[in-house]
Parts: sequence; structure tokens; C-alpha cells
Amino acid sequence: MIDKISLKGITWNHSRGFVPMVATAQRFSELNPSVEITWEKRSLQQFADFSIQELAQRFDLLVIDHPWAGFAAKTQSILPLDKYLSKAYLADQRENSVGHSYESYGYQGHQWALPIDAATPVASSRPDLLEKHGYSLPKTFADLLNLADKGLVAFAGIPIDVLMNFYTFCCSLGEDPCQQEEQIVSPETGIKALKMYRELASKIDAENFNRNPIQVYEAMTLSDDIAYCPFAYGYSNYSRNGYARKLLHFHDMITLDGRNNLRSTLGGTGLAVSSSSEHLNIALKYAEYVASGSCQQTVFFENGGQPGHLDAWKDVAVNRKSSNFFSNTLPALQRAFLRPRYHGHMFFQDHAGDIVRDYLMNGGEESAVLEEMNKLYVESRSLQLS
Repeated sequence: MIDKISLKGITWNHSRGFVPMVATAQRFSELNPSVEITWEKRSLQQFADFSIQELAQRFDLLVIDHPWAGFAAKTQSILPLDKYLSKAYLADQRENSVGHSYESYGYQGHQWALPIDAATPVASSRPDLLEKHGYSLPKTFADLLNLADKGLVAFAGIPIDVLMNFYTFCCSLGEDPCQQEEQIVSPETGIKALKMYRELASKIDAENFNRNPIQVYEAMTLSDDIAYCPFAYGYSNYSRNGYARKLLHFHDMITLDGRNNLRSTLGGTGLAVSSSSEHLNIALKYAEYVASGSCQQTVFFENGGQPGHLDAWKDVAVNRKSSNFFSNTLPALQRAFLRPRYHGHMFFQDHAGDIVRDYLMNGGEESAVLEEMNKLYVESRSLQLS
């Protein structure tokens, strides 16, 4: 009899987040019969909000958001993987990063997770509905407003997505947010970004302010009312035959000036190993397996995953099975903005989106919106010193 080694992991509750982890755990156990890995799931909101320090006390493996990197460095609740994994393996991960995905899990000189999932807001469409209404894909902001006037446009309007898209407008206007210590962005850029965003928001159904990206995609596929979404975190599941009632196509985003495409805010997830695990070697071996190019192109992708390894994004078979989701949106990933990861930025994320969302829904003075955001921002930066 071989004594079983049991590991527990926590991930997020979606076909993209849960199923590939269960599948890779099953395959890993087949290759390593003495190991059993079970995965639990939490809601998308809990995934963004719940402290990894608390989760690391209960689980060996954690799928995390990269803004937690600063918190991880401060609390040491997860392992600095550069102290455990080979330089050659990490070099491969770095060289095959999708945009800043690998870098996003690095903080204060250490690597806190491996990028197993890459995402950023991209455009999506129902080609059948665009054709039915006699429209082509919008190319500029003016095209987008025109399509929105017809009632055919939606975007994710819950607070966190609204904040990420505010970042997108700022980046696309030529100024990355969060680069200064006392203001989120210059008044000139911030006011212009808010005005453009509200002009678009005034033309969408208010129900979208209760939707995250998944709920937007469900609305686009379950009904025939929405033909286009200009920016929401991409989900390749909806570009695969049989997943939803209707197939979505995903694209790079519009331009503001007719030349440069929108620059959105990097998302995705990484696989981390708890410092409290009693089986570090096995947990590390599994993490290496999941993040490897060979697994990402096959078991991980084939079971609903959205890979974080560049080999998978460029793979012909992967793209054929996903209506070219990966090749079509890769340019957006490669230029995506890497938001701050300092300890305390999660506090800003948790509250600033409410301010922007309230403005989009109800209007107000743009300078007052920025002033309120700046107060939160300065407070969040002070938390990294506490």
C-alpha cells in the first residue's frame, strides 16, 4: 500500500477557472499515483476580495489575481517560487509570457505565482446580429457611439470592471494611471477619460451596470439584443462551439484616434503555493506541470482553460478550436497595462470603482470625481507602509 499524499486547492467558480484545475489534477494523479489533489471553488467576487493569507492557511495551492502580489510579499503567505524552481524553468516562463503576465506575479525581486491564465479586456461580437442589422465591426470611438445609439452595445458595469475600463481610457489617451504618488492621473487626462466614458455609458442599457464580463457574455449569447461589446475581460469559452447558445467572436479593440487601438488593463490568474503546505515538493511539481507549455496547449486548454503560456496562444490547433480567439486578441494582451500591485492597492480597487460607476450612472462634476479618487489613492499608498 502506498500512503496517499493529499493536497487541496482553491480557485474560482467558472468553467474557465475550475474545470481545467480538476482536469490537470486528475492527470497529475495518474502520473503520480500516490498524489491526490482536490479543488474547491469560490465566486468571482470572493476570488477578487478574499485575503490570500487566510486561504493559504487552509489550502496548499491557490489560484490568485496578480494585484495580490504585494500583499503576498508583505505577508509571506505564499512561496517565492524563484527560491524553489529552476532558473531554466522560470526563464521559459518569462520568455513565453503573454504580455506582462509573468511579470505581474513578480514583486520585490521574487516570483509569487506562475501565470496559468492570461486575459485583458477585448472586444467581442455576434457577427450574425451585426450582419442582420447591416453593420460592420466598429473601428473608431465614433463608430462605437453610432452602434450604441442603435441599442446594440453593452459593457461590464460593475465597479471593478468600470475602474479597469477607466484605466483603459487613460492609457489610450496617452497616460498610464497610478504613476504618481498623490494623484491617480492628471486632471487633463482624467476629465477627458471620464467624459468619453460617460458619453458611451449614457447609450447602454442600465442593466449592464449590474453585470460582470461573464454576465455580459451570457446576455449576448442567450438573447439576440446585443451585437457588440467594446471591452470586457475575454473568455475564450464563448468562442468555442457548443459552450453557449450562440458563438461569440473576439477581436482587438477600437481606436480613439484612428491609429492606435485601446490599451486595456491586464487580468488573468496565477498558480501559487502556500507557505503552510506540508507537501511543498509535490505542490511545486504540480504547479510546474500546470504552467508548462505542453499542459497549457493540451489538458489545460481542452478542459476550458484560457492559457497563460505563449505557445498555447500561438498554437494552430488551439486557435482552430476557439474561432481564433487567441491569435485575434494577442495584440491586446501584448500591450496591456500592468496595474499596481503594492500592498494597499487592493483597498483602492475595492472602493474607487464605486465612485466612477456612480458618475457614469448619475453624472456629476469630473473634477470632484477625480478628487475623491485621489483621496482613496493616497490612503491606499499609505497602507504599504503600515
